[in-house]
Amino acid sequence: MNSDLSRLVTEQINERSKQLDQMDSLQIVQLMNEEDHQVPKAIQSILPEVAKTVDQIADTIRKGGRIFYIGAGTSGRLGVLDASECPPTFRTEPELFQGIVAGGDVALRSAVEGAEDSEEAGVRDLQERSFSAGDFLVGLAASGRTPYVCGAVQYANQIGAKTAAITCNPGSVLGQMAQFKLEVNVGPEVLVGSTRLKSGTAQKMILNMLSTASMVRLGKTYQNLMVDLKPSNFKLKDRALRIIRTTTGVNEQEADRALLACGDEVKTAMVMILADVTPEEARHRLERAKGRVADALQL
Repeated sequence: MNSDLSRLVTEQINERSKQLDQMDSLQIVQLMNEEDHQVPKAIQSILPEVAKTVDQIADTIRKGGRIFYIGAGTSGRLGVLDASECPPTFRTEPELFQGIVAGGDVALRSAVEGAEDSEEAGVRDLQERSFSAGDFLVGLAASGRTPYVCGAVQYANQIGAKTAAITCNPGSVLGQMAQFKLEVNVGPEVLVGSTRLKSGTAQKMILNMLSTASMVRLGKTYQNLMVDLKPSNFKLKDRALRIIRTTTGVNEQEADRALLACGDEVKTAMVMILADVTPEEARHRLERAKGRVADALQL
């Protein structure tokens, strides 16, 4: 097992940081910043596969399926983070995007020793959420060999679900298991084996693409505005009003009245104003247009 680990890209010695303990603070952060610049370049080479995964996620949601992220440690926490941002940003149901981390919610704050070593635990955590063939699983593991994640992906494959793997070790065991292989090589870490650094950044960037691009494809935006946001706090309420004012030209009071009349649904308020229809008719148009504001305005 140790020899296997030693061959992983993420476990290699970074020659540029061999004198890390002799550097001053500025030298350390400059080197880290330079290394971080490699991440988007590495992701660029796998963008076609990322796009295919986006299409599959969108198709899964159209057919009533759910999207699951599963991982251990930093990888698992990043999945939970991305999933938790979807309801306020895109007004999705909390069950649509679900993040699962080895060791449960306590592992979001504290390390749970050994949680990632059980394939059975990964399977069990999916079964407890009634994961089915109609759902989509994204396995996250920088090493590409975490038993907890591999067990979950293998189970998903067995029941006929579509699967993707996000790893930072090309040719990994996990990558070979999944139908969609998002294997990005960001090179050895500045601090050897600390995959919360470049590897974590790479996984976060890919997750940003998967959730955001799939939501755009499903009509959750108008132009580049998040018109399906849920105005659940002051900041989001202010953003909602600004979106309505920007797209319709009404003043703040009119925007506020429209948002209230439409039950805090930004895109409904926009269509109501721009098409000069009732909230009910605006919703009907959006339903016929599959949520796309631009198409609803043409009906």
